[in-house]
Amino acid sequence: MAETTEPGRVGSAGFDRADPAAPVDGGLSRRERVRRALMHEPLDRLPTQVGWTAAMGRRLADHFGVAEAELPHRLDNHLVRVDLSYRPVVSDDGRVRFDWWGAGHDANEEGYYIALSPLASEPDLDAYAWPDPTAPGLVDDAATTTTAVGDDAFVIPNLGFALFERAWSLRGFEQFLMDLVADPDYAAELLDRITAIQLALVARYLAVGVDAGYFGDDYGSQTGLLMSPQTWRRLIKPRLAALFAPFRERGLPVVLHSDGAIGEILPDLVEIGLKALNPVQPEVVDQAWLRHRFGRSLAFYGGISTQTVLPTGRPTEVRDAVARCVAALAPEGTGLLLGPSHRLMSDIPMTNVDALLEAFAGTVADRGGAG
Repeated sequence: MAETTEPGRVGSAGFDRADPAAPVDGGLSRRERVRRALMHEPLDRLPTQVGWTAAMGRRLADHFGVAEAELPHRLDNHLVRVDLSYRPVVSDDGRVRFDWWGAGHDANEEGYYIALSPLASEPDLDAYAWPDPTAPGLVDDAATTTTAVGDDAFVIPNLGFALFERAWSLRGFEQFLMDLVADPDYAAELLDRITAIQLALVARYLAVGVDAGYFGDDYGSQTGLLMSPQTWRRLIKPRLAALFAPFRERGLPVVLHSDGAIGEILPDLVEIGLKALNPVQPEVVDQAWLRHRFGRSLAFYGGISTQTVLPTGRPTEVRDAVARCVAALAPEGTGLLLGPSHRLMSDIPMTNVDALLEAFAGTVADRGGAG
């Protein structure tokens, strides 16, 4: 799931084609490379992408001796995620950061933790101060970035906490799970209001020229779905299909980040237009099965564990993990945007970051730079 602006994701810094540090490989542009990978078309090499938390960004910049703004090029990133032009409101004590929707995030967490859900204590949907998706200036930064990066990156809108996660971030996780069963009409109304706002944002992102749809919505734990498949199909699937539709109608791919063991609903996601799945966590999904089961119906993004091998493995194990991921998910040299399963956090040793980038470079060498 992705919600707040992250270093290296928003803004054209680090993707200026006049940057002398920019890699020159004489092949496809980064933008075209990602497009072809998602569409299972022939490639000169696999595209790569590395995200990081703010704390890890400072460590990476120090390790590589570059400014944080230069990390996207130093890491050979192929994506830029654009977000709303919104400055989060922080509580007086600095402990809670409120997002555009009004959910309060723990400001001291390196990951994501919702500390305050405004609809938990005041559930009246009519009384809630919903954000205005038509407000002027909301996509100004997205428009500037999309123009600035040109073909040097594939631009996607950051529609994290897209639907189910947005509902529980506002209502409370346990409370919304109970709503799904005990008060499905209320749950449906909340999801409808979220869908309407997200559709308005989708239209504005499309107007500035993004290259794909990107949604974050976690449906699984590491052992199974967070709700029954029947509940997901009744309450989530039709609304998610509506969010995918504007991109599909324009021939643009749809990428979904959804953690956990969601194999039961993957055929449904493909049916409503999913083109690429992230993060393909090796702890919860058999990557070879994924490729065998879905063939060219799905492309993949991620694949290298930030839960096990990157924080706790040896460099040789990191390199082996990259090789296994590529062999399982991209046996034909396409269909994969290679990267860590999630953002790099500060528990990952720099020796393993170096090994990861070395392995990425090895996949380029193995292709020989040829299309």
